[in-house]
Amino acid sequence: MLLTTTPDLGETKIVEYLGLVTGEVILGTNPIKDIAASLRELVGTRSKEYEESLVKAKELALKELEERAVAMGANAIISIQLDFEQVTTHNMIMVCAAGTAVKY
Repeated sequence: MLLTTTPDLGETKIVEYLGLVTGEVILGTNPIKDIAASLRELVGTRSKEYEESLVKAKELALKELEERAVAMGANAIISIQLDFEQVTTHNMIMVCAAGTAVKY
């Protein structure tokens, strides 16, 4: 499966546009990570704990995006966009991935 943020595949010809495909993931953080992140914030360093959660959420959203595109019969996804949000009331991280499923 080819995944790209560009609107085309360069020299490769797209033969069919299958439509919008999305993948969404919401991951909760745990109290231990919250405490560690708060301590790092006090001294102004990066929060490794939250960064790891964010990377994991992005990878899971892209995996879900790819699985849904395969179910549509696609072999590529173009124009991929990622949106990252924090659900503050529940201390969760949300990642939404969207793109256009195509055949080449």
